[in-house]
Amino acid sequence: MLRRRLARLFLGRTDGNERLTANTAVVLIVLLAVDGATLLSLRSLLPVHVFVGMLLIPPVALKLASTGYRFLRYYRRAPEYVAKGPPLLVMRMLVAPLVVATTVALFASGVALIVLGPRSDLVLNIHKASFILWVGAISIHVLVYLRRLPPLLRRDSTPGLVLRAAVVGSVVMAGVLLAVATYPLADPWYDRVRGDHDEQEASALLGSR
Repeated sequence: MLRRRLARLFLGRTDGNERLTANTAVVLIVLLAVDGATLLSLRSLLPVHVFVGMLLIPPVALKLASTGYRFLRYYRRAPEYVAKGPPLLVMRMLVAPLVVATTVALFASGVALIVLGPRSDLVLNIHKASFILWVGAISIHVLVYLRRLPPLLRRDSTPGLVLRAAVVGSVVMAGVLLAVATYPLADPWYDRVRGDHDEQEASALLGSR
């Protein structure tokens, strides 16, 4: 009984889970937009791309955890989650698994690239391929669920507001700490980019003579 009361107080049951997922989604949309913008000039913005990419890992993990918890509770027939209803069939059977798989592949290969440095063409190709598939899957996901965000972002009176805000803030801070800690590991990539840039400048200078 005490456990149920605490769960209701701090998590808000299905409504709390839904709001936690929505709040995390907003953070992800902003960070992904910033990281995506670096692709317009990846060579010059590679440090930003790496930093934001690592920062994204804890919020992504929280988003996967909150949605995964809802799926688990629904399929275990928890009454409040059954009453809430299942996700759209095509989303849970096709899009959601693809989103999860490509997200894991994208971030895992990104971390591997930082650890291995610019000597693994296979991992780089996996990173590029998973990104292409991820863009397609996440675009469908966002288009389907984006319209649900505004009502969930209005004044929140669901129990657990403070805890949800603390959780989201904590994962963002954890992402910042992770990004700061791992940033130096990508030095070989930064050196390679600077080297390529110097070679291009030298070639241009020689060509103008």
